[in-house]
Amino acid sequence: MERIALYLQDSHGLREGLDFVRYAEKKGFECVWQAESRLVRDAIVPMAAYAAVTDHIKVGSAVINNWTRNIGLLASTFLTLDDLAPDRILCGIGAWWEPLAKNVGIDRRKPLTAMRETVTVLKRLLNMERVSFDGEFIHVNEIELDVVYGRREPRKIPILIGATGDQMLELTGEIADGVILNYCVPPAHNDLALTLLEKGAKKSGRNLEFLDRPQLIVCSVDTDHDVAIDMSKMLLAQYLGQQPHIAQSSGVSQELVAEIKTTLGWPATKEQIQKAKHLVPDELVLRITASGTPEEARTKVHEYVAHGTTCPILYPAGGDIKLLIDTFAPET
Repeated sequence: MERIALYLQDSHGLREGLDFVRYAEKKGFECVWQAESRLVRDAIVPMAAYAAVTDHIKVGSAVINNWTRNIGLLASTFLTLDDLAPDRILCGIGAWWEPLAKNVGIDRRKPLTAMRETVTVLKRLLNMERVSFDGEFIHVNEIELDVVYGRREPRKIPILIGATGDQMLELTGEIADGVILNYCVPPAHNDLALTLLEKGAKKSGRNLEFLDRPQLIVCSVDTDHDVAIDMSKMLLAQYLGQQPHIAQSSGVSQELVAEIKTTLGWPATKEQIQKAKHLVPDELVLRITASGTPEEARTKVHEYVAHGTTCPILYPAGGDIKLLIDTFAPET
């Protein structure tokens, strides 16, 4: 694999994360993506830290949502990151998920319209245009990024949408620079996604090859196969119980999801997750994650590449993250 990336969320200390990112850069990783999903870590602060302690690895958000930052703040945030690490920043953005959005007072109505408006205006602002836009969700009047003392040239910040549903995938193909394909799905799940992306791309006179297609992949590597499987079970128990859209895409039975939910609270405690993991079958782990010995994990990730992934984004389920980086380092 010529392209490989690392995904960091909240299972490690922030300063420890800096060490992982520097190590991934040393080992030839192309990018590090910072999560922002549950109410645990903002993506922007870690992204700035990663950019500050590295020289050439790219730094992306996977993903921020398009509801909680107004469009001016969103554009100025990514302008600021690009000032810190010119031409190394990627904006991954998604439509968030329920019930979290509702629980914090966000009405996710017309998510396709909202995403189209966000991407349209964000691109124009980062292109250093003066923008007026009167949409359903975004209303701006003669605004621009007010750079007085810095670089005024258009910023090269690719915008990728974290798309899962059919309509969002098609929209992504039409308006974005790429897609961040979701985790916890079998490799063959990508086949329909690619068809929908291409359908959308044709609407704007493009083809599938124009679109970058990195994909989040839950990855657990250990010299002991059973230990690696066990680590992934913990992560899957939490995600299947709390994020219905992932459970649906994974093809997991509603009976299993319901049983996991009865074990987990909101937010889930570590003890509840430990209990719920025993409900997750080995077969499911092997089908929707890259877990096992280094050789087994590499073989599974290659399956995702064979189904259209352009750059695997490895989400460590736990354990020795440096072993995971070594396992997938391009020179190995």
